[in-house]
Amino acid sequence: MSPTFLRLSALLILAGAVVARPAARACTGTISSLDDVDDAVECTTVNINSFTVPAGETFNLDLADGTTVNMLGDVTFAVKNWDGPLFQVSGKDITFNGNGHTFDGNGPSYWDGQGGNGGVTKPAPMMKIKISGTYTNVKVLNSPARVYSVSNPAPLVISKLTIDDSAGDAPNSKSDGKAAGHNTDGFDCSTTDLTIEDSTIHNQDDCLAINKGSNIVFQRNTCIGGHGISVGSIDSDVTVSGIVIQNNVIQNNDQALRIKTKASASDSTVTNITYSGNTGTGLRQFGVLIDQSYPDTLGTPGNGVKLSAVNFVGSTNSLTVNSDAQRVAVNCGSGSCTGTWDWSALKVSGGSAGPITNFSGIKNFSQ
Repeated sequence: MSPTFLRLSALLILAGAVVARPAARACTGTISSLDDVDDAVECTTVNINSFTVPAGETFNLDLADGTTVNMLGDVTFAVKNWDGPLFQVSGKDITFNGNGHTFDGNGPSYWDGQGGNGGVTKPAPMMKIKISGTYTNVKVLNSPARVYSVSNPAPLVISKLTIDDSAGDAPNSKSDGKAAGHNTDGFDCSTTDLTIEDSTIHNQDDCLAINKGSNIVFQRNTCIGGHGISVGSIDSDVTVSGIVIQNNVIQNNDQALRIKTKASASDSTVTNITYSGNTGTGLRQFGVLIDQSYPDTLGTPGNGVKLSAVNFVGSTNSLTVNSDAQRVAVNCGSGSCTGTWDWSALKVSGGSAGPITNFSGIKNFSQ
């Protein structure tokens, strides 16, 4: 064996030793400030006490596989105009127990009615979730803008969460008469093998927005005040498939159920979207909106996103729109909506019938 080979082997072993993370210890780490994080994450149990995260810093938990996290107090984020995120957690096979405690984003200090469209820079998303396992019983209060970005590395169940941005419904001195909160999306998801269930979201934008991914279930949630449950907006070169939206309650939203694809998008596919047992009331603009002209609403649609197998089946989806709203609007690009869609479990009342453009494949439904 040559000396050169031996030297290279030694270097590779040394490099591996440098990048390998030590195995976590069966101990309990306690976090009462950011100074405690590095030591705490060496343990397989991490307890979080009440504290305030300094302005402009991320509370970042890079956890060992199999860690259990327990919130034992509320965490507040001091205010600074920066990109964020305010909180990030990563790791595999994690059990994250919020125990009903709160992450407070101090949203009123940022809100100006513009969200991410202008005004001051707002940390967005507030919360980045990059774990597999379970994440449960956590409250987020007053997010500066978008709340959760979810990109789990393996199956994840999110349950019993509260997102309370209800204070953003009212105008403030900076919002020119508009709702002060804006772009406060509940969940932005670009992932696979994700379930979100038994949660309450009160915000001023999408309750759920699925931008790409597969095998996503959104069930038994309550969405209040925002823009409804959305697939999209869909951009170029992405696939969305195997989405189940079931048994949710949508109250006082712009629409209950929406698929939105960008007019400029190309080479994308959205397929196998199933709605069952959803209830919507007080819908301000639409019951169901499927629109391929985003960011315009019912504008000139693009045809670069192929849309198929959008079905309302199983338990009845019962939606009631306001008197000046449209029950169902479908705006497809030429040849981009395909196949037969079974809408036998959709009932929409109130308002007026909306247009259905460039598609005749909807069966078992009339408005």
